[in-house]
Amino acid sequence: MEDSVEDYGNYTYDYYLEYGDAEDMKVVHRQTETMHIISVIIYTISFVLGLIGNGTVIWVTSYKTKKTVNSVWLLHLALADFVFVLFLPFYIDYILRDFFWNFGTVMCKLNSFVMVMNMYASVLFLTVLSIDRYISLVHLNWSQRHRTVRRAWLVCGCVWLVSAALSCPALIFRDTMHLHDKVVCFNNFHAHDSHLAAVRHIVIVAIRTTVGFLLPFTAICVTGILLTFKVYQSEHSVRFSSFTKTVSAVILAFFLCWAPFHIFSLMELSIHSSLHLHNVLRTGFPLATSFGFFNSCINPVLYMLLGKRVRHILKRACLNITKRSLRELSQSISATEMESVPEVFEESLPADPVASSTL
Repeated sequence: MEDSVEDYGNYTYDYYLEYGDAEDMKVVHRQTETMHIISVIIYTISFVLGLIGNGTVIWVTSYKTKKTVNSVWLLHLALADFVFVLFLPFYIDYILRDFFWNFGTVMCKLNSFVMVMNMYASVLFLTVLSIDRYISLVHLNWSQRHRTVRRAWLVCGCVWLVSAALSCPALIFRDTMHLHDKVVCFNNFHAHDSHLAAVRHIVIVAIRTTVGFLLPFTAICVTGILLTFKVYQSEHSVRFSSFTKTVSAVILAFFLCWAPFHIFSLMELSIHSSLHLHNVLRTGFPLATSFGFFNSCINPVLYMLLGKRVRHILKRACLNITKRSLRELSQSISATEMESVPEVFEESLPADPVASSTL
């Protein structure tokens, strides 16, 4: 590209963010560097915990539990979060290289597309799970007639298609550019028309904020509140008390993880009118983004590992693996001992059996 730094500054913003724009490679303030270090730490923790947690959920829902509607939701939610965290090393590498993208334009587009798609999928599956939980507990007759595993898979397919469609802008606008002797991966909304760039930016942020946060958060809150009222009105409130706490924890975690990112994303739209706001966003956006990513590694804890049945399955699976390992180790030791016995026996025999018999 032949964009100048001035053109670049007119339609991009210098923060590290998958859904935003690239770092302008100026002299980074000490406070900003600290935030970037904290972000790398959070990304690394999210990557490790996300692989382990979501991998465990995928294993349990695929092989250790009966195929039900709930297991289908949880499986796809875990798959979305698993793929999401699987691409985090690219961003960790991007920050550690001082915002130098080393993987080419195609990977810049593909990486951004996969990350955005799985962000949408994770949030939408979280919403579908919350709504389905409410319907299955409150509208029993309807759910027994229409709530099937096959339809659950169809809904999951629709969620993936919607997520992919909403992520197409990443394939269109994501681009690379040489800037200050480095290569950055950024949103190239338009190189020479600042008005068109601003319009595209506003539309994408509006869709992302509405579909990726406001609507899901509203649905989760409404179903959670209605279910809570239903629980306290029911004579089985003690039975559902643990589930109510889980729903409350999910709402709180979802809000705490994603609210800062979307707040900063909306603030970014007025970035060109305030230098102070520019510095605030430049410092806080990476940290806000890392909190949003962190939600993908705590979902399995909130939805699976807190369940008594899942804990029982995991405990039984761990015990079986331990027993199997000990059994194989014992058999290996026994086989080794049996192989060594003839050698010891042969060493104890006299060299000449005939001579020995004559003594």
